[in-house]
Amino acid sequence: VSLMESGGGSVQAGGSLRLSCAASRFGDSNYYMAWFRQAPGKEREGVAAITNYGTTSYSDPVKGRFTVSLENAQMHLEMNSLKPEDTAMYYCAADTGYWRAPPLRASEYIHWGQGIQVIVSS
Repeated sequence: VSLMESGGGSVQAGGSLRLSCAASRFGDSNYYMAWFRQAPGKEREGVAAITNYGTTSYSDPVKGRFTVSLENAQMHLEMNSLKPEDTAMYYCAADTGYWRAPPLRASEYIHWGQGIQVIVSS
């Protein structure tokens, strides 16, 4: 499985951005995908995740502001009301299997994209 992110960029605080991640193939397996982010000097953290059967997970800092969606193995992240603390490199991740709620732990994902930069200025 290869993952390709797109849609990053720079925006002012309060603005919106949409990230996309296209996955090459999963076959007939159940799968789950997630967005992680890593700011300079900080650990990578899970942001949002989704399964191919529709369950989602969100980290507390982004609940109510970010929305993750999935269609035909392409995952999107709608980011609204962006804050300067959302500035980070965002990574797409994926794996196959079943979870009632998709995890936000990096150790649960074996496929990773190259990352895409999001900058939110105040």
